[in-house]
Amino acid sequence: MVTDPLAAAVRDNAGWCDLMCRAHGSPGTFTGRAWTSRARTPIFYPDAVTLSPDATAADVLGRIDAGPGASVKDSYAVLELPGFEVLFEAQWIHRPAPERAGAAIAWEVVGDADTLREWERAAFTGEVTDLFLPALLKEAQILCARIDGDIVCGSVLTASGGVAGVSNVFASGCDLDTAWAGTLAMAAELLPGRPLVGYESDPEVALSHGFTPIGPLRVWLNR
Repeated sequence: MVTDPLAAAVRDNAGWCDLMCRAHGSPGTFTGRAWTSRARTPIFYPDAVTLSPDATAADVLGRIDAGPGASVKDSYAVLELPGFEVLFEAQWIHRPAPERAGAAIAWEVVGDADTLREWERAAFTGEVTDLFLPALLKEAQILCARIDGDIVCGSVLTASGGVAGVSNVFASGCDLDTAWAGTLAMAAELLPGRPLVGYESDPEVALSHGFTPIGPLRVWLNR
């Protein structure tokens, strides 16, 4: 039983950030208050994630390369970071474990490097960024759905602390509603009984699929 969904969401997301960094050869460090990376993290990923509302600027800025380009995920939206500005704000979201249900289109788990590159091309509008590396497939469930053989939507599932983390939900050849519905169906099949957590800057579609907002977050950037 998950007694603190917000803490579970924060921890799962920090674990996903660490997994991404490990896949690129530069694991971060966990303390009681923050996850941090001494090396600059891959594009779109923060150099630090706070793990406690008690975290301070000193808990993160002294443990990262805090120069231009540095970013910090302020998981409880409480920090003040001198020299940084808010890049975006978002909401942590949570919903009870979904029931098994059919999906409108066929979904699959990405299982090899070639399919992962195809997934990345669909997720990033035709580009291959070399962000999602095959090492990720060992510890996360990267999902996709196809129409006429082409990947049209996808997402990522992670598992930690009794929850399933949902991230990177995208739709490139269908609508987001279809992407979220299929992701929930796959979560029920692959990680049954686990409540779902994540965050969205625009949670409207997620909320229509049974999620509720459980707390704000901010991402800070040193430009």
